[in-house]
Amino acid sequence: MTIESSLVIFDCDGVLIDSEVLSMKSWQQLLENYKVSISADYFISNFLGKSMQHVEQQIQHDFGLTVTTQIKDEFHVLLNKSFAENLMPTPGIISLLTRLNVPYCLATSSSAERTEYALSCTGLSQYFTGNIFTRSLVKHGKPAPDLFLYAAEKMGVTPKQCIVIEDSPAGIEAGIAANMQVIHYTGGSHLKDMPTNHTTTFSHWDNFIQAYPMLVSD
Repeated sequence: MTIESSLVIFDCDGVLIDSEVLSMKSWQQLLENYKVSISADYFISNFLGKSMQHVEQQIQHDFGLTVTTQIKDEFHVLLNKSFAENLMPTPGIISLLTRLNVPYCLATSSSAERTEYALSCTGLSQYFTGNIFTRSLVKHGKPAPDLFLYAAEKMGVTPKQCIVIEDSPAGIEAGIAANMQVIHYTGGSHLKDMPTNHTTTFSHWDNFIQAYPMLVSD
């Protein structure tokens, strides 16, 4: 497999860090207090890869529950506790980051505060100093291409020179809309054993290294 790439753009949740199951369980625990029950399939279809603003609107639309500041605060308390106790980087990602010989960055639907906390919990902060791009920087979040296009512009490359690595349908759609090559990463716990219809799919970072040896050093 050959590719001319000048930038690798990583999503964060479910790609760099194995966080989506922790996020799902935090939402499930919180919403049960408000008589709302959500399944794993519902979470993946409606929350995965989406901004907090989108999640708030989805909950209001589907369950008639207004996500107040108090509810958001309760969620962040649960999630931060879960991150501190259980969050891990996805297997093999640190090895990949130390071997990449092209620039890379992070583009996430999460807030800057949550992203920075998650990276600090997993020891990944040092790899993304000055190259983190979050939803708040653009008008439209994923599945719109805005965030990926913004990241490419700031990193000084064209969309065709970018590889996007995503786990969510919204992120994959955003990468395609940005006219970038998209890899579907399925190594997170939330996607274990789930089928995929995407051409380029990896479940472990060793697969990426094997497919793109020109992008990594020995």
